[in-house]
Amino acid sequence: MRVRILGQYVPASLALLALIEAVVAFLALYAAASIRFDIGMDELPQLEQQYGPLWPRGVAFSLIVIGCLLAFGLYNSRQRVQLSGILARVLVALIVSSCATASLFYVVPSLRLGRGVAALAVLLVLCGVVVSRLVFARVAAEDIFKRRVLVFGAGSVASAVSGLRRSSDRHGFTLAGFVQAPAEERVVPAERVLESGGDLCSLCYRLGVTEVVMAMDDRRRGFPIPELLECRLKGIEVTEVLTFLERETGRVRIDVLNPSWLIFGQGFRRDPLRLFSCRALDVLASLAVLVVGLPAMLLTMAAIKIEDGWHAPALYTQARVGLGGRLFKLVKFRSMQLDAEPNGAQWAQHGDPRVTRVGAMIRKLRIDELPQVFNVLRGDMSFVGPRPERPEFVAQLAEKIPYYAQRHCVKPGITGWAQLCYPYGSSEADALQKLQYDLFYIKNNSLLFDLAILLQTAEVVLFGKGAR
Repeated sequence: MRVRILGQYVPASLALLALIEAVVAFLALYAAASIRFDIGMDELPQLEQQYGPLWPRGVAFSLIVIGCLLAFGLYNSRQRVQLSGILARVLVALIVSSCATASLFYVVPSLRLGRGVAALAVLLVLCGVVVSRLVFARVAAEDIFKRRVLVFGAGSVASAVSGLRRSSDRHGFTLAGFVQAPAEERVVPAERVLESGGDLCSLCYRLGVTEVVMAMDDRRRGFPIPELLECRLKGIEVTEVLTFLERETGRVRIDVLNPSWLIFGQGFRRDPLRLFSCRALDVLASLAVLVVGLPAMLLTMAAIKIEDGWHAPALYTQARVGLGGRLFKLVKFRSMQLDAEPNGAQWAQHGDPRVTRVGAMIRKLRIDELPQVFNVLRGDMSFVGPRPERPEFVAQLAEKIPYYAQRHCVKPGITGWAQLCYPYGSSEADALQKLQYDLFYIKNNSLLFDLAILLQTAEVVLFGKGAR
């Protein structure tokens, strides 16, 4: 089962884990104050008379901890690192949390409780989070958090459900089987096809099914309106296959997409309030990155010139396709040789020989992207959005990939949902996969979703995910 948080469909197990760890962080501050001042929990009201109420401090500390855990990918259902990698991320996240908490207490003196309390609170949270993660690793695999799903249809559309192979895509449901529609050619495995006997609702009750997914190839022939209505009225959820796949995979599946789903479905908000919040976030985030990243930008410029000569340009501009298909000049630090494309535009490849030594380093750390904040401030780009592509590639991809031009209905971004969920794209197949994530973002974009993407981008930058 998945719940929607900050524009993302999150497995219920992960949402519950985040709630538990938020409570652990909140209580850890109370426990740390009790230990530090050597008083019992029943004596804390006396401490509050001297230092002020503890609950605002607990809430602030809890939000900082959860934000840092989110930023390091610890609530990401697509996280594939081993337990040792997760524990390392927890440790780094809590170190960052302690620095952020110290900064908050410095900026807001009324929240201070002393460094000893903060240090003890972080240590207690570390123990609590490690225990919760070890328990979660055992419990998350159980079916108690999963919906039992029955797919009505057994043809090519239904095969999109049976074809889900990644554990992250199957995290929220257990597939009970398929019911073949009348006059439909079977594509799914025969052993997974069930006989409903004309009573779909009874079959759902026998199998413990809580959701029916409509995945017929041709809905004009034998659409089971009475059976679906009975299921719906008896509390069994009925979901259209595209909506189901969107929810479970975090992307819009183009292979089963039809225009009516885009036209009549929810999402695609572009009202004045959304446009204003997007622009406000762009300006604030760009100025913050510019202030914090200025030393790194100056060092990068110096390193490029030391390697290639003082007359070699540190920056380069390149035509990219923006909002509405309009071209703009994207600014980046130069990470390749000066004559990198003598025969025209080409995809960047893994271990690309055109990349310089400094270029390899700044690509790994994503420093080469920092000058794009000037594109954001100028209004050519947003901070969050689909990756801006070169016009040469756009022309090719738009001819071969359906709905590719629709990604230009929003401004391109420095970071985005596709950049988080899929590695660097260097082929038409990669472009197809990333487009599905881009369409999910365009459909579900909101200020909170943008903030969640910005937080999770920290993991991509710090751990070099997807860099080439």
